[in-house]
Amino acid sequence: MKKEIHPKYYRCKVTCMTCGTTFETGSTVPEIKVDTCSKCHSFYTGKLNLSADTGRVAKFRKKAALKK
Repeated sequence: MKKEIHPKYYRCKVTCMTCGTTFETGSTVPEIKVDTCSKCHSFYTGKLNLSADTGRVAKFRKKAALKK
């Protein structure tokens, strides 16, 4: 392998912004922040989270009402 051409490899801390779960992995960046992880995503948990969808629907309806 050639020297000085590869990026530095870190023990990376991954933090979920939704539930606050953290875990470590390897990456070329020292810290990663994700919106949703496997501990809180509805596909993995089997539970539907309506709180996020409700806000999006209300925002869309508000925009649609302003256009009329």
